[in-house]
Amino acid sequence: MTEFAFRRDENAERAYLVGVALRQGHALISVADSLAELALLAETAGIRVVGQTQQTLRRINPKTMVGAGKLEEIAEQVIVCAANVVIFDDELSPRHQREIEKLLGESVRLLDRSALILDIFAQHARTSEGALQVELAQYEYRLPRLTRQWTHLARQAGGGAARGGAGGVGLRGPGETQLEVDRREITRKITRLKTDLEQVRAHRSLHRSRRQHSGLPMAVLVGYTNAGKSTLINALSDSDIFVADQLFATLDPTTRRINLPDGSEALLSDTVGFIQKLPTTLIAAFRATLEEVTEADLLLHVVDISHANAAQHIEAVEDILAEIDAARMPRLLILNKIDRLPGAPPSLPLIDNYEAIVPISAQAGLGLDALLDTIAQVAARQRIQLDIVIPYQAGQVYSDLYDKGYIESERASAAGWELRLSLPQALSDNYQRYAVGVGD
Repeated sequence: MTEFAFRRDENAERAYLVGVALRQGHALISVADSLAELALLAETAGIRVVGQTQQTLRRINPKTMVGAGKLEEIAEQVIVCAANVVIFDDELSPRHQREIEKLLGESVRLLDRSALILDIFAQHARTSEGALQVELAQYEYRLPRLTRQWTHLARQAGGGAARGGAGGVGLRGPGETQLEVDRREITRKITRLKTDLEQVRAHRSLHRSRRQHSGLPMAVLVGYTNAGKSTLINALSDSDIFVADQLFATLDPTTRRINLPDGSEALLSDTVGFIQKLPTTLIAAFRATLEEVTEADLLLHVVDISHANAAQHIEAVEDILAEIDAARMPRLLILNKIDRLPGAPPSLPLIDNYEAIVPISAQAGLGLDALLDTIAQVAARQRIQLDIVIPYQAGQVYSDLYDKGYIESERASAAGWELRLSLPQALSDNYQRYAVGVGD
């Protein structure tokens, strides 16, 4: 857990939720549905929701987001509901946060959706890489928002020096406020974390290069949080990755080898779940992980088709794929949890660039054979053909090609095995010296 994870007494955490809609705005989902999702996020973070409200505005109030009268109503309801946390469903600007905190008072903690998601990520990051990425996102989000809410950043000054705090802080200069000291320290931490994550990125790049050299196609699971990606990778690879019916149950990417019906193999990698209004700082911090998506041969977009907002979830994922430059990659649309539907899957808006749409239930094991067949077909279309001659004395090369399923046809000749290969383009250079016509 990162040092920014909220310290909470779960029995005392009681939240009042606030949603805002713009009359002329285009929201992905309704305010009511978005607040329901926010309530699930709060529950995932261990916070009990005791009330909620919403307001429709012509434009966002630049000072307090909602209108002055609405803010007074919220303050009154916080008292009535005995809430000690107020959570806005949209990201608050530093000014919004300062002004709202003034009215709510010091006994009430103010959060927005971004801060709540970052807290959940901090709780669920189980690897050092995940912790680094979450910590960077938290620091970058909170740097412009240093207020009384982040009291664990405060340092006791004595004898002209600032003491305590993770990592230590130097002397406070003449006229320098504690806030300035904290900002300088956080900036230093951000620089260090970015350096550490560049090393992680280089390490991941090396691993991807090795996987590409193996010639196995890479399929990457993407989708809205809680769509069933971890359940699917477990079902296809006979693994035991942690699965829970909650938002962002797993964050750290996992790669498994799967067997395809045509005898070939592929690598299948899981990724962090997406959600509407995902903090931009989190997307930037998880760049090293999300590069798995941009380097994949095939994306498997998993959607919970039983969810009332399935179409909107698809759109939210598409928006994030576009943000990380992965919108034009080959992909399948996997309609998961069909066992929860009373009838046929609902019709969905036409979406470009999907190779196929495959209905499944990862938990019940329905449609998995059809999914594997489709993955194999797409992988086959991405291969190239190469005619080679392997001398009989190079029997190990022939055996490797046979074992990997790259031989499409063969015949024996005086020169050796004459083979027509169907293999990933990335591997073609490995066999160019045996290509027909080379060295004649």
